[in-house]
Formats: sequence, structure tokens, C-alpha cells
Amino acid sequence: MNVRKNGRCPGNLCHPGGLLCLGWLLSSALGKTIRYHTYEEDPPGTVIGTLADELPLKGPGGGGGERSFRLVKAPGNSSLVQVRERDGQLSLGTERLDREALCGQSEEPCVLAFDVVSLGWPRSGSGGGSPPSPYRLVHVELEVRDINDHAPRFPQPLIALEVSESAAPGTRLPLDLAHDLDVGSNGIQSFAVSPNSHFGLEAQSRADGLKCAELVLLTELDREAQAAYRLELVAKDGGSPARSGTATVSVRVLDANDNAPAFPHGALLTVELPEDAPSGALLLDLDASDPDEGANGQLLYAWGSQVPAEARNLFALDPLSGRLSLRAAVDYEVQRAYELDVQASDRGASPLAASCKVVVRLLDVNDNAPAVAISALSAGSGGTGAGSEPGPLVEGGASPEGAAAAWTVAYVSEAAPAESLVALVSTSDSDAGANGQVRCALLAAPHEPFALQRAYDASYVVLTTGALDRERVPEYNLTVVAEDLGSPPAKTVHRLTVRLADENDNAPRFAKARYEVAVLENNPPGAYLAAVLAADPDQGANGKVTYRLMDSQVMGASISTYVSVDPATGAIYALRTFNYEILKQLELTVQATDGGSPQLSSAALVKVRVVDQNDNAPVITLPALINGSLEIGVSRKAAHDSVVAHIKARDADEGVNAELSFSFLEDPQQQQPPALDLFAINKKTGEVVLTGSFSEEQLGQVYQLLLTVADNGRPPLSTTVPISFQVTAALLPASSQDSKAKPNTGEGKAVQWDIPLIVIIVLAGSCTLLLVAIITIATTCNRRKKEKKGVLEEPLDSSHLEKGQQEGKGSGLISSSPGTRGNGFEVHSFPSKSSFASPEPSPASEDIPTLENIRETASLYDSQSRLRGTNAESYASTPSYSKESVPPVAIWKGHSFNTISGREAEKFSGKDSGKGDSDFNDSDSDISGDALKKDLITHMQNGWLKRTMTLSMCKVSFSLLCDHSQPRQASKFIQEVFVF
Repeated sequence: MNVRKNGRCPGNLCHPGGLLCLGWLLSSALGKTIRYHTYEEDPPGTVIGTLADELPLKGPGGGGGERSFRLVKAPGNSSLVQVRERDGQLSLGTERLDREALCGQSEEPCVLAFDVVSLGWPRSGSGGGSPPSPYRLVHVELEVRDINDHAPRFPQPLIALEVSESAAPGTRLPLDLAHDLDVGSNGIQSFAVSPNSHFGLEAQSRADGLKCAELVLLTELDREAQAAYRLELVAKDGGSPARSGTATVSVRVLDANDNAPAFPHGALLTVELPEDAPSGALLLDLDASDPDEGANGQLLYAWGSQVPAEARNLFALDPLSGRLSLRAAVDYEVQRAYELDVQASDRGASPLAASCKVVVRLLDVNDNAPAVAISALSAGSGGTGAGSEPGPLVEGGASPEGAAAAWTVAYVSEAAPAESLVALVSTSDSDAGANGQVRCALLAAPHEPFALQRAYDASYVVLTTGALDRERVPEYNLTVVAEDLGSPPAKTVHRLTVRLADENDNAPRFAKARYEVAVLENNPPGAYLAAVLAADPDQGANGKVTYRLMDSQVMGASISTYVSVDPATGAIYALRTFNYEILKQLELTVQATDGGSPQLSSAALVKVRVVDQNDNAPVITLPALINGSLEIGVSRKAAHDSVVAHIKARDADEGVNAELSFSFLEDPQQQQPPALDLFAINKKTGEVVLTGSFSEEQLGQVYQLLLTVADNGRPPLSTTVPISFQVTAALLPASSQDSKAKPNTGEGKAVQWDIPLIVIIVLAGSCTLLLVAIITIATTCNRRKKEKKGVLEEPLDSSHLEKGQQEGKGSGLISSSPGTRGNGFEVHSFPSKSSFASPEPSPASEDIPTLENIRETASLYDSQSRLRGTNAESYASTPSYSKESVPPVAIWKGHSFNTISGREAEKFSGKDSGKGDSDFNDSDSDISGDALKKDLITHMQNGWLKRTMTLSMCKVSFSLLCDHSQPRQASKFIQEVFVF
């Protein structure tokens, strides 16, 4: 029995509270090893043993307790063995128990080891002495014993053997191993073979424990008497009952090789071969023979060991038929004879061989074509030269007519003079006599400026014979033909390509000498205008064209400030926005330069025409505008259909964009008297015609219309100005009306007003006035703060209060005070709760000002004080642009009063003229408070708020009428509207 002393509690036995681990650490854990055995293939559920029977259940004092058993470490697969919890009964699991699968064919016992833990607690009434241990670890070793469940088996049912008839008695023939998965006595124990007088059987045990069998030849064999034997081999095991396996042994008797091969023509053979023999030509058929049969009579041919590798590459020997043929072309000039050793052997078990020597003698023929080599040379004059780029060169072995032509590329400058050297041609022929003499020629067209001249012996030179021009003919394809004097003659063709090297002899050339481009005015800077293209037929840097803008002046500025040219593409871009009225066209010169040395260039003229857009509104020139309007006097005695004025206008645009039309419209701001019935204007000429007549009572009457002058552009632009006609007593002809307000120069042309200068002057004046106003306001505020010492409160007359209640209809009312204090206003308190006539108090009424939180007495506050609750704060009045002071307005915000000045009321307007602070003449000026009225009308229509507000000439009168049924909503809305 082993005692565990490592002091470590197994993880699956520790209680989360740690009590079990603590008890285990305080006590000694007892361990015991128990051994069982079972047999493989036992059915599932077979009982192996009971652990409770092997362990003492009582402690030394006789006490006992209940125990449970659990499997701690399963043997391999947990389904092999099962443990019953109450008594530790071990039984086989659901998985089949196979010893061979668990332990293989090992002769050692097959043992499955696993651990079982026994848990138990002593009863409380146990006697004295040490209490039994609550924990006990049991190590179980289960031996799985083998049964004879497998029979011996051979790998193949038929075992084929071969033995020579010359084999001596005692020769052993190994047999295939038989296998039995069982071990021990259940394994293979013996072998047996069917009775035979020639073969016996011997069994042996190998070092690895396996048993094997061998056939032993007992007597000599004679293949001619019996060529084959068939035996039955049996392998038996030692089981009970015993099992066996069988296989058939087939023994084939082989013929003995007792005859050597023989060559019928002797051991030395001589063959003559022309050197121009084609590949595959048959030299000799070696027909050796062997009288043996079968493999002993089948011959194999092979080169002898003394045959060099070069000969093996030139000649081919068929290993089966013995046919000697030419593998590759041979050359008499390289080697004139070859000696070949050939060996013939049979295929017997002990092969026999015979040797033969074959001498191959080559016969010389004219099989060498002239060799041509071309090398590029440099020309001797003018500093120009040529280069070469050789291709594959045929040195020899070419057929006279079908040789593949070699190719060489030579370079020569197109500026090379006549008789410049291009290439050197060297020829050679390895043949002797007339077969080795070579003549060379250059095949070129008559117009090609090249010639071939002999230099010395078999060398020639290629020369230029005229001027060259790469742009016209970039290269020439020449052919050099070399031919010997043999019969028949052999020749070699060599291709020579002469490529002309470029010289910078061509300037860039534009597609057109003059370009015309149209661009709309008001184009964005960077807009693409056009692209010019110049081509240079030269190559490389000589043909690479770059563009640049030639410097010139346009309206006193460099042309480079107007446009730019892309140096690579020639694209022209605008650098600024063009204005047709200022610049109608500009001309620029683009220069194209190549990259040669020296550089060559050319230029092209580009004319950019600015196309007019309708971007200018008509301007009225006569009569002159006075404060942005026209004033024309009309005599009361003017006749019907008489011309009373002549309106003249101009448009800076051109064409249809400058074609003007005149028309009259009613001035919506002037209701009386109507003027369209009295005046008409000619649509084309602008002549104003009187279409009615005037009475004595209309003397001094002013008629106002809107004059609209529109152009015919797309879209059209127009100018609209007020025009007023005043009826006068004097008779003024139309010509005098024109001359009276004519701002013309002595030449009769209207003065051109500088609009930007006028705008600058107006802005400067406005800024000066604003600065003066700010200084004045600051000075006034400081002076009033010093004079102001407190808040003046005066009791209100009851008549004022009653009047305010009548005007405000029971609501809190703020109105102007007509007293002597021009800058004061009256503040009236809200009425009592009963005036709201609420049938039931609202939960939200706590936020509504009542008599308890608003003082009943009315007070008069100075316009320089702001009322917040019951405290008055000093404030500065908003500067007024009129002559009258603007009294402030008090607003109730739900918990206190806020005051605003009359000018601050303009903050309620949602419109703006876009010119800064809205002034009186702006059409969208909200000085009357219409925007605020429109916003509140919606709430008035909902039935819970009614309000009117009138602001006129900086005088403010503001009143509120709250719906009695919804006082809280009214207060909330006022608070949202008047938060500043």
C-alpha cells in the first residue's frame, strides 16, 4: 500500500468551499494497487471485480460509513471500463475489447491501468481511535489476455518461385511470411508442405520472433523432364482449437545457360561511310546467334567499355537487333575513322557474352559551305561611324540551297558621306582545292547606296555610295552571298541590316502655322483652351518636342500672365478669367523645340478670340439717374401722342446681348394716381409718349412708374429703376428734357461712371458715419450714467390705468406715456386671477405671474432703465436714425420683465437685404414689424394668443392679449419669442 505525500488535492475532489481539500491535507491518503484480468472479446457488461470487496470498510475502532467509487483516470477510451458508484464494481464498457488493437503483437502482458477514488465519511457514533480516511485512491491494473481469434494468413494465395535446372541440391527458396495477429501459443507454431521428392520444408524462428519457412531442393532438377512444380503450403497456430492458413507454391524450373553468342562475320568488321551520309543511315547489321532457348538465347547488344563518348554520340546501336546506324552528321575534316567495340550477351541467369570490333572509315565529300562573318566598322570621315548588333551566324554545315541565313545589324549615321565604311565581311571554307576557294557578292537594289569591295584575300568591305536620309529610309536590308568553287558549289547567305543612326536635321513642324481658338468670357482660371501639336521625324532626344510660350505684351502685361502652355503636350490653359468687354482677343506665339544638339525649333501663331456672354445688365445713360431714379417734367399743355422724354441706355455686351427693349410697369408702392394710362414707351427706341392729357387740377401732380430695360441675352438681364413724371406749367420739348440732365462730354457721348469707385466712396462714407455714431453714443451714455442717480417712480393716474385696460382688454399693457417725459413708458400690472375666468386652477399655474408675485401698483420708468422683476438696471438707448427718440418696450418672460428698444425690435425680422444693416429703402426691411406680426398671426388663429404690434418711424406700441383659457401657453410663447 502506497501513501501519497505530495500534499496536492486532485481538482475534481476539492469542494468549492475548500473543506474536502482541508480534510485531505490533514489526513493521510491511503493508496492501493489491485490487479484483475479479463479476456479480449468478452461481451460488454462482463463483471471484472468489485473494489468494495478488496478494501476494508471499517476503521480501527470498528466504525464504518458509506462509500462511493468514482473513476478518476479512464484507461484510454472511457467506454472500455465502467465503475459502479456504490460498491466499485468494475465491468466492461460498451466498446469491444480487442487486445491486438490495444497492445499489438507484443509478447508482454497487455495491461490497462486506471485510478478509482473511494470517497466516504465515518459515522458520528464511531468508537475511539483514528477515524477512517474519507479518501482512498485505488490503482487498478487490468490485464487483457489473448484468445485465439485470428487464423494464420499468407500475404498472397499464390507464391511463385523460379529455380535453375543447374541449381545444386540443398538450395533454399524463401517463402512468403505468414501472419497471425495472436501472440504466444495462439500464434503460428508450425508449417507443412504437400509431399514431393524434389522439395522439402524447413521452418525457422527469426530474431524478431516471427516464424518463417523455406523450400529446400533435395535432388537435381531437369527442366526438360519437368518444367514446373505445384505445392500446397500450410501454416498452423497453437490455439485450442488450432487454426490454419494455406497458400499454393508454384515452382518454375529455369533453363541453364550453357551456350555463348557468336558473330557470323568474325570478330573484326570494316565499314566505309561518306561524310555527308544523313542521320539514321544504316552502317551494319550485327546478326549474332545463340542456340539456347528462352532468355538464354535472347541477345543484348551494347558498346564496349573502350568506346569514347564522342563515338557513342555519332553512332547508334540497337540493343535488341544489333543494327549499327549513324546518329549524327560526321565530318571528314574533323576525324577520318572511328573504331567501335560491340558486345553481345544473352539473358541467362549466368549471361555469356561475345565481342566484335567495327572500324568505320569516312569518305571525304564537299559538304562545307563557306563561312561568313560580318563585323561593323566605323567610318573614317566626318566623325560618324557605325555599330553592329550581330544575330546568329552560320559558320558551316549549311546545305548549298537551304542553309539558314545568319543576320547582322550594323548602324551608320545618316550624315555619313559617300564611301563611308559600314561593315567588314570575312569568308572562309575548310574544304581544299577548288572546294575551298570562295567568292562573295552583295545583293542590293540599284537604288540602295551600298557596295561590296574586296579588301584582301577572302575579306571584303561594305561601303556607302551616296547620301543617306533616315527620315526617308530608316534601314536597308542587304544580302551577302558567299559561294565556293566546288561541284556542285556550296554557298552561304548572310543577312545584313543597315540601320541609319539619327541626326538632328529636322526641326519640329506644327500641323498648322496659325491656330484660332474661341473661349467664352468669364472662364475659370486654369480652363483648357486648345492644344498645338508639332511633330519631329527625328528619333530619341532629337525628336522629343517641348513647347514654350514666346514672350509678348498684352495690355501692358506679359502674355505669360494670361495663358500657359504645357511643355510636354502643348496644351494651352487660361491663367485668368477673360472679360470680353475689356479684352476681345489676344495673340500668342508657341515655340516647339527638339532635344537635339544643337536644338532646332519652329513657332506657330495662336489667336484666342474671347466670345461674349450676357454678363452685363443694361445701364441707363440718359436722362441721368438721380438717387437711383429718373425725374422727368411734363408740360401740362403737352399734346396727345407727343414725345415727352427719350430714354437712352447701353449694354457693354455685344450682339443680341446688347439689343435692348424698354417697358413700363406700375410701381406697387404708389397706388394713386395711375400712370400707365398716361405714358407709354417705345420698346425699341425708348421714346416716352404721352397717351393722355392733363387738366388744370393735375398741375404739379407726380406720376410714378417702374422703367425696365432688358437685353435679349439667354438668360436676359434687366435693369429696373423708378421713373417719375411731374406735370409742370412750362412746355418743355423732349429735346430739352434730354439736354437738361445730359452728363455728356463735349463730343456728345455719355459720361461713363466708374461703379467700383462709387462703391468704395459709399463704403468709406458709411464707415465714417458709423464710427462717428459709435463715438457719439459712447459719449452720450457716459454722460447720462453720471446724471442718472436712481429710478424715478411716479404714481399713475387712474385714468391711464383704465385706458390701458381698455386698450389691452384686461391683459397687462405697456404703452407710451404722453407725459412730459418723452423717453418714458408706463408699465401696467396684470389683472387679478379672477380676470382670467379660469373655472379650475391649473397645475401649471404656479409659473404664471399673479397678484402675489407682481406688484399691483404701476410705475413709470425712464427709458434708460431696464426692469427685471422688481429691480431696475440702467441701460443705453439704441441710437436712432430718425429725429425722434425711440421709447423702449417691456416684455414679460414668464418670471421677469425685459425691455428692448425700438431698434431692437428689428431683430424679430427674418429678412435681410443682404447689404448689412437693413435701411429704410430696402424692400425687405422689417422696420414695421410685419415679420413678427406674420409669425404671431398663426398663434392668434389658434385662439389662445392675440397680439398687435406697430412700429412706425421708430415709435413702438406693443400690446398683448392672452386667452383666459390658456394663460400658461401664452406666457411660454412670449418667453420663447422674446429671448435675446
